[in-house]
Amino acid sequence: MTNPMVIVGAGQAGLQLAESLRAEGWQGPIRLFGDEPHPPYHRPPLSKAWLLGETAEGQVGIRGPEFLARQSIDLVTDVAVVAVDPATRTIALSDGRSEPWEGLALTTGAAARPLPVPGGDLAGVMTLRTLDDAHRLHDRLIPGARVVVIGAGFVGLEVAASARKRGLDVTVVEAAARPMARVVSPPISAFYADLHAAKGVRLLLGAAVTALLDDGAGHVRAVATSDGEIPADLVVVGVGAIPRDDLARAAGLVCDRGVVVDACSRTSDPAIVAAGDCSARRLADGSLLRLESVQNAVEQARSAAAALLGRDRPFVATPWFWSDQHGVKLQIVGAAAGAETTLVRGDPAEGRFSAFHWKDGRLVGVESVDRPQDHMASRRLLDAGRSPSPTEIADPAFDLAAAARG
Repeated sequence: MTNPMVIVGAGQAGLQLAESLRAEGWQGPIRLFGDEPHPPYHRPPLSKAWLLGETAEGQVGIRGPEFLARQSIDLVTDVAVVAVDPATRTIALSDGRSEPWEGLALTTGAAARPLPVPGGDLAGVMTLRTLDDAHRLHDRLIPGARVVVIGAGFVGLEVAASARKRGLDVTVVEAAARPMARVVSPPISAFYADLHAAKGVRLLLGAAVTALLDDGAGHVRAVATSDGEIPADLVVVGVGAIPRDDLARAAGLVCDRGVVVDACSRTSDPAIVAAGDCSARRLADGSLLRLESVQNAVEQARSAAAALLGRDRPFVATPWFWSDQHGVKLQIVGAAAGAETTLVRGDPAEGRFSAFHWKDGRLVGVESVDRPQDHMASRRLLDAGRSPSPTEIADPAFDLAAAARG
């Protein structure tokens, strides 16, 4: 009997990998292991619609049991894989069993980065990464309560927006000089800083958190920063994520801020692939790229499935991301980092505009605020390697959609 293809991690990447194995023609068994008690679910709604009570648990599921049964995908939940042995091609499970594999995929995701300050383990200090985290946080968002969000990245600002809409007193503390500084350009940071302020969210920028203070009964009462204390009934920490590459490291795979993979999602062991938030892709210039997005999870999983069957299907699409804050959608394709020229098309004062970025004369990234048509056209342009000039983009009569169609 053929050994199964084993997938460790039942999130977006893991499920997509299982589906892609079937699409690629694999007819043998597929075992998908998840250490959470839930079937695969969408994570993006957790900081938005879920916290607002606009979606139910059944609505965040990616696939139902009937689909998995039709595809003969054996989903095993609430069981952790605790070790991988490449020599014997087996995995060890938390319930004491050992299982063989024909090919192995690591889609273990990432964990919320803890806040390394005194008081980080107090009651009332929370992170948001899993469905169970979202359940707990939803129940703590009580109108009138004071919540301090540490970290002005996507998740932190989305939580802040949701908490404010539910009637909480919200303060966001960020060590950098502007919100979302790691992922967006200054014009986008400025727009969202103004938007949050207009909605009643206090943004404290350039403020380092030094401690979380105890109320004497083991619960957080305030956040101590370089600028003073902020009273808090609840603290949400959103300071990034750590790739879950422990299994890979213990198995001897090459890791560097994630499981290192090539463009086809192969690890340093040709029988093992990795995809999604746990992986770091080696680029042609030797640098590493680690992305946390639905697109990355899906596209890497498709490459990984093909690789397990001996085929090359590199992930070559331009990365894209999105965020919803206060009902305003930000969509990003490519990257603004290192850009030499930036031009804004549209009017930020009207809440609908895009920031275009060029480096070495080539368009390298576009950030769009409530302009989905710009985003879709920009994805087509960047994927095709076409680059309108700043002069063309500055012309209101320039037809971006037509340029994208070539």
